Amino acid sequence: MSLLIVGSLAFDSVETPFGKIENALGGAATYISLAASFFTPNVRLVGVVGSDFPQSAFELFKKNKIDTEGIEIIEGGKTFRWSGRYHKNMNDRDSLSTELNVFEKFSPKLPQNYINSDFVCVGNIEPSLQRLVIEQAKNPKMIVGDTMNFWITGRKEELLKTIKKLDLFFINDTEAQLLADDDNLIRCGKKILQLGPKNLVIKKGEHGAMLFCGDQFFSTVALPLEKIVDPTGAGDCFAGGFIGHIAKTGDTSFENLKRAVLYGSVMASFCVEHFSIDGLLDLDSEKIEERFNKLKNISQVN
Repeated sequence: MSLLIVGSLAFDSVETPFGKIENALGGAATYISLAASFFTPNVRLVGVVGSDFPQSAFELFKKNKIDTEGIEIIEGGKTFRWSGRYHKNMNDRDSLSTELNVFEKFSPKLPQNYINSDFVCVGNIEPSLQRLVIEQAKNPKMIVGDTMNFWITGRKEELLKTIKKLDLFFINDTEAQLLADDDNLIRCGKKILQLGPKNLVIKKGEHGAMLFCGDQFFSTVALPLEKIVDPTGAGDCFAGGFIGHIAKTGDTSFENLKRAVLYGSVMASFCVEHFSIDGLLDLDSEKIEERFNKLKNISQVN
């Protein structure tokens, strides 16, 4: 089934205790689409880049059967750039610079053949732009969306309007605590569901994830890893693995959402072991299923 992904395409410069990388391919839409492409061959990508965006990136998307018709190229413009430095514990980071460039005036427009996409995933762009995407899509089977602290503190009213339109809302643990104004994640989950999304996933990084579906609840640990090199993009890879599995199966039941959480965790685990998107480049279904089965056994999921 077809999967529409809308979000940022960027160049990232990242420093961690394990080294650094300059001007690497990044952005939420990049990570989500690459992660999802291992599950479904019908990924449609919408974003904006400058004329500095390399042909090699388009070739990578093509290799992964990602449709790039929805990527707008602004001639003479510069692609969104971000740089950051992670602390020793890898849970905290400092943003060193953010250059929105062409992304500053991004207004997503869906190509005609994208409008009837079966599934829609909106990355953590400005909430009113997320709604713009949702309004253009025609009767998708499931709409999922992500957010970030900046939108919670700076665009809260817009965010509250948007999450009412989501079938599933992704948020990490610190963002959930901020949005719900509560330290307990179980209470946070219940409070956020009352804001309107039909389902909710709270991502907890190295501590796993929690799924809330009405009165039903599921929690899983993360895969234990010996090496975490770069956490950038892990949450987006989680979203890509999650919605990629849903698009592959077409099944939005609670039991399948649980499996999707595991696939999301698996894709995030590959991401953090390398800088940028490098952890996704040499993957295949066999490697993904091997980790999925390990995590399934730990989580006791059917």
